[in-house]
Amino acid sequence: MSILKTYARLWTDDLDRALPLLRELTGAEPDLRLAFEAVELAAIGDFLVIAGPAEERAKYAHASATVVVSDLDACRATLTAAGATLTTPVAPSPTGRFLYARHADGAEVEYVEWVPELVERLIAR
Repeated sequence: MSILKTYARLWTDDLDRALPLLRELTGAEPDLRLAFEAVELAAIGDFLVIAGPAEERAKYAHASATVVVSDLDACRATLTAAGATLTTPVAPSPTGRFLYARHADGAEVEYVEWVPELVERLIAR
């Protein structure tokens, strides 16, 4: 298992208002833009922007980062062997699969395994 990419999370009420500055800062267009449950997400540069009403964003605010891994099952095994607690078990998402884990030191992170097409387009390029 390896870490393929790590995103810093940014929180906003309005994704369309947040993206112009991030386009300028990163010099890039969003790699991903999608709806997930009641929020919108955009991945641009090393940022994952989570947009929507504050009460909806709060459902995801416990994680400090989103980490894309090559093998979520191996990641889960490594996490649990190190004393981490899965706070959200492996679940499907529009980009593949994910889980949330609280490390033994208290840090909480979302781990994601992307579908092969996304890995090829966004990581292997």
